[in-house]
Amino acid sequence: MTAAPTLADRRSFLGYFAGLGLGATLFPGVLWARVASGIEVNDAAIVAAAEIAGLTFSEDERKQMLAGLKGQPQTLAALRAVPLDNGVAPVLVFDPLPSMTELPKGVSRAPVRSKAATRSVPSNLEELCFEPVTVLSELVRTRKVTSTTLTHMYIARLRRLDERLKCVVTFTEDRALRQAADADAEIARGKYRGALHGIPWGAKDLFAVKGYPTTWGSAPFKDQQFNEDATIVQRLDAAGAVLIAKLTLGELAMGDVWFGGRTNNPWKLDSGSSGSSAGPGSATAAGCVGFAVGTETLGSISSPSSTNGVTGLRPTFGRVPRTGAMALVWSMDKIGPMARSVEDAALVFNALHGPDGRDRSCRAAPFSWDAAAPLARIRVGFVKSAFDSTERHPLKAFDDAALDVLRKLGSPLVPVELPDAPYNAMRIILEAEAGAAFDELTRSGRVREMAQQGPNAWPNTFRRAHLIPAVDYINANRIRALAIEKWADLFKSVDVIVTPTGAANQLIATNLTGHPACIVPNGLRDGTPANISITFLGSLFGEANLLRVAHAYQQATGFHLSHPALG
Repeated sequence: MTAAPTLADRRSFLGYFAGLGLGATLFPGVLWARVASGIEVNDAAIVAAAEIAGLTFSEDERKQMLAGLKGQPQTLAALRAVPLDNGVAPVLVFDPLPSMTELPKGVSRAPVRSKAATRSVPSNLEELCFEPVTVLSELVRTRKVTSTTLTHMYIARLRRLDERLKCVVTFTEDRALRQAADADAEIARGKYRGALHGIPWGAKDLFAVKGYPTTWGSAPFKDQQFNEDATIVQRLDAAGAVLIAKLTLGELAMGDVWFGGRTNNPWKLDSGSSGSSAGPGSATAAGCVGFAVGTETLGSISSPSSTNGVTGLRPTFGRVPRTGAMALVWSMDKIGPMARSVEDAALVFNALHGPDGRDRSCRAAPFSWDAAAPLARIRVGFVKSAFDSTERHPLKAFDDAALDVLRKLGSPLVPVELPDAPYNAMRIILEAEAGAAFDELTRSGRVREMAQQGPNAWPNTFRRAHLIPAVDYINANRIRALAIEKWADLFKSVDVIVTPTGAANQLIATNLTGHPACIVPNGLRDGTPANISITFLGSLFGEANLLRVAHAYQQATGFHLSHPALG
């Protein structure tokens, strides 16, 4: 039985629908409430529900509808009697490719890395904490530093700083030390698995790890465990990486507040780290892991990367399998690395991408990282109106400087504009799918156990989702298809587009169309990254070009080498 909405619940509803121009008279008798509660549907309920949907029916039409709707409680009860685990995806699978378009051909090749970086081993190993994977991997490969000592260092640092950062849900120390010992033994025998072998990392706590809680950052799920590792955990295990902790996420993948409090920004501890990949952003920036893996539905890699001054890669939709990851929005969820450099992100992505045979959205497409690929072969565009906008003052100087750097790199920048579409209206896709993903949580009433309960928090969004007409959800996806075609036309003239991260509509548009993005730090203001970042957008499955341009920019600027002073 559905838990009855509280007065606070109804007020949250009222505020939302008042913003749509709908009145309070809708609420006692909407079809959703009556059908869900088993109350008989009557004419007044149809009138109210039609008003929410923006429709008007005559008295005769309502009489005809009433006969069919009287049986709807039984139909819905039959559906709701079937248990639906969060991991059960709909049979409808989103495809970001436009019509008449094929996946890229070819095979993935082994990464071509930058010249191996070398450095001496400090007497205090913690001085290595901010080194990128490209440096750490050479120390481990050449056995100047063991994975075990590196793992002990990062775990100790993470335990010490987590009192201030609140970025860890669960330490996986026993597992990590076993993995590190195995890595050391293999490398001593001459078996080297690649750049991630022996490197400590952290996982956003919506990835299943056998033997440990997977809390999704939310009190109703804080004790749940799964009997199988998520695919990305299995793949990083196979690459020899060492998982040291499950890192925080804003509960159910929104924001930076979880059941244990707020995850903090290591640059400014009195501020949140943003989210929902809050822990991965905070821990990576603080030098507490070699790299981390997060997820994005609508900004959850982009925002914490920008806030914490780390490099984030949001891959093309369907690039990385989501098996074993919490589902929020099946047609928008994406998995990607958060690291200290673009090349680090490329090396991690190299281990993650490709189908697993279980996530039906995941596609096979080649990826070959070449740190020295000629930039002259890559066509780069820039969003002219976003860079021209005076609304971004005082960040405009950082934006303009970024274009100057790219021009000096020899990129003949092509002015472009992002396709126009009602992107914000299409947010109902996110709300409807998220409401379905957590329908049982809402109906049971346990949604009230979540840490955040305001009008813009998940509990109210989940309740609102029940009032989105199915017809409008389908039509929003049809409009999404039109947007995808427009974006396909845009990428006929360029391979990569640079844009201010905060440019109007770019974030929601590219999350809806499934395009990849790489977010890199772009300077400091008042001693912090302060959301000063630049974003590189790529064509679908075009991560190689995207990362190559972002890498060149990062090497020319060095903003990623700045770190917070935490002690």
